[in-house]
Amino acid sequence: MMSNAVQPQTKLSLIFAHRGASKEAMENTRAAFDKALHYAVDGIETDVQLSRDEVAVLWHDRVLDKLGLAGKHIDDFDLSQLKTLNFPQSAEEGLMTLETFLNDYHRRCRLLIEVKNDDLEPVARHQIKMRLAADLIGKISGSEADARVLISSFNLPSLIYAHQQTRGIPLVYNIDDHQTVEDVEQALHDCSFLYGFCLPIAKLDHHLTDLLRTHNKSVIVYTCNTDEEIDKALRLGVDILISDVPDKALEMRNARLGGA
Repeated sequence: MMSNAVQPQTKLSLIFAHRGASKEAMENTRAAFDKALHYAVDGIETDVQLSRDEVAVLWHDRVLDKLGLAGKHIDDFDLSQLKTLNFPQSAEEGLMTLETFLNDYHRRCRLLIEVKNDDLEPVARHQIKMRLAADLIGKISGSEADARVLISSFNLPSLIYAHQQTRGIPLVYNIDDHQTVEDVEQALHDCSFLYGFCLPIAKLDHHLTDLLRTHNKSVIVYTCNTDEEIDKALRLGVDILISDVPDKALEMRNARLGGA
């Protein structure tokens, strides 16, 4: 009888660039995405927020401190206003919308779209973000439901809502540092529709990997930047490894496969 313990990796862990090659260009920008693709990454992870006029845009934080606008939120501005702000990137490129990102990159690599829904926003805006993301993905995917474009969120009610509104788009539950194995077990019990779980690399171990594999869930980890973190993810045979240094992750993965 075969053991349920995690076996040495025999398949390819996919390497996703965290917000693009965010160590080399401003995160969630065309420059960061194109730099990541220069390394031939398998996929790109990005973040979605909502402008005041309800346009899905790529931005990690709700606040705009990175633009020198302390105390201002991205949803204080309409899209037209956001595009005039002094984004520290190329003069030709302003804030990117989710629609532009999907249209420009979905044929070039896999995509992981994290919808940023926090408790400070009304639930109605959470739902708008999810509907917009699902609708835009539906337009590029047609009738073919596959795992090339995933939606993720730390907000489980948002994922439940997305599941109720649409079928076929893979949904991933992001687990934070404060959650426990019991939280994962509860989500597995209550939300069997989930495609996978995205966990901090420090939290992932053989037990959690086995648990998710037993339930036929995809195993995704963030954010693997050191040699030790990348090696741990590869040894556990994760499905997707998210990294700020995708070039290093690719090199280590390929070296590991070459030595197998």
